[in-house]
Amino acid sequence: MPPKSDARTGRCWYRTAVLAVLWILSTSAVAERIKDLASVQGVRNNQLVGYGLVVGLDGTGDQTTQTPFTTQSIINMLAQLGTTLSTTQSLQLKNVAAVMVTANLPPFARIGQQIDVTVSSMGNAKSLRGGTLVMTPLKGADGQIYAQAQGNLLVPGAGASAPGARVLVNHLLAGRIVGGATVEREVPTALGQGQFVHYEMGTTDFGTTQRVVDVINREIGPGTAQAVDGRLIRVSAPEEATSRVAFLGRLENLEVRPTKAVAKVIINPRTGSVVMNQTVTIDSCAVAHGNLSVVINTEQKVSQPNPLAAGQTVTTTQSEIEVKQGGGSLIQLKAGVSLAEVVKAINALGAGPQDLLSILQSMKAAGALRADLEII
Repeated sequence: MPPKSDARTGRCWYRTAVLAVLWILSTSAVAERIKDLASVQGVRNNQLVGYGLVVGLDGTGDQTTQTPFTTQSIINMLAQLGTTLSTTQSLQLKNVAAVMVTANLPPFARIGQQIDVTVSSMGNAKSLRGGTLVMTPLKGADGQIYAQAQGNLLVPGAGASAPGARVLVNHLLAGRIVGGATVEREVPTALGQGQFVHYEMGTTDFGTTQRVVDVINREIGPGTAQAVDGRLIRVSAPEEATSRVAFLGRLENLEVRPTKAVAKVIINPRTGSVVMNQTVTIDSCAVAHGNLSVVINTEQKVSQPNPLAAGQTVTTTQSEIEVKQGGGSLIQLKAGVSLAEVVKAINALGAGPQDLLSILQSMKAAGALRADLEII
């Protein structure tokens, strides 16, 4: 009998251990690193912009008669290269396009480092495919040149046209040059002030901010981190540069379980997309929605006089307007406390994406939708 008791005890201990491991795995699965929730204050990208020319296009460039700035840019560029043209001279070029060049200068970028650039047409060019960007200075907000861009464009698209027909795949008026700019000036970045480094949370959340502070103080040491407000955390860090980098590398990989986000529904009326997070809930309500569509048909008719009659041929326009209204049966939506229940209740309406936008707004106005509506 004692061996059976020991066996039962062993099985119970084994089940408890398995449950503990599963609980640990489930909790670690939802944990996030501090680097994913916050960033060091002052460590950010800097935007660069420049104006340049793309050459080598296969007849798809700007129509210089309609874009005088392209012609002026070509004359100025040739003058810098030793070729002088009259400013009154009319250039009929089809293989050149005026473009805007944008890039992000990452923090701690050094002279000689290469960064990616995006090239976008600003004239009436038809396509930038196959073009080459001529050396373009990229300036920051202070007007200083921080990088020089040049290279062959990669345009992820294709197109063809003929009289009366045109086929277009993706967008042909914007391209990218991987490593197309070289950094010429560095931006000094201060990694903290004195003995403190400040972390900025991605969103203002007092609960998540306090959890980050608790994890830092538990793993690094008591009093290491202090919450200034719901978004800013002050951390005591070593003042020596090498030790500070190692300290931040360890700190940003600590895992934190953030609190649930604010219930929010994101609506994009241009595309008809609706996105909601897991904290969205609804109360019991009744919804009646009927589709209303207006169809206008316009037809051109030609009225001709009888042969040998002294009349004139007249073209008339006849329009027919038809209004259709779909059935708007009353549907009761039950209260849902999970995202799956909310989606199931909304699908029961059978409404399309565009109709769903107005339904959610009406539910919010009636107090049945427990979430913030954000229209982008």
